Parts: sequence; C-alpha cells; structure tokens
Amino acid sequence: MGDVVPIRKATPCVEVVGASGEWVVRIIEADQEITRSFGFESFALSFAEGQRIRLHLDRVVRLQDPPAAG
Repeated sequence: MGDVVPIRKATPCVEVVGASGEWVVRIIEADQEITRSFGFESFALSFAEGQRIRLHLDRVVRLQDPPAAG
C-alpha cells in the first residue's frame, strides 16, 4: 500500500440531500468519499451532524433535490 497515490486532495465536507424517497449523506475527507443512504431524514441529519463534529467542520451542507425530469 505504500505505492498508493491519492487521486485528489479535497476539502472536507458533509452533504445531505433527499432524493427518490431516501436521504443520502456524502462525507468527503482528504482523498476519500463515503456515501450512506437513510430511509428517514432525521436519521440522515443525525449521522451527518456526527460526521460534522468528527471532522471539526462548521456546518453540514444541505443540497437541493434535483429538478424533476420533463
């Protein structure tokens, strides 16, 4: 694993978006991205808040739902 080179350096953030009847939390830190899905908004927001605290961030970014097709 010593040969592994990060493909990018990202600014850490935690994002939440509701889409297709579920809530998705995306955590970006250093060189990795993790996505978790939840059936309830309250669970997603609680998880996101915990990740925000862990990463010492000021806020969770709440993304808008994508526009409906058609």
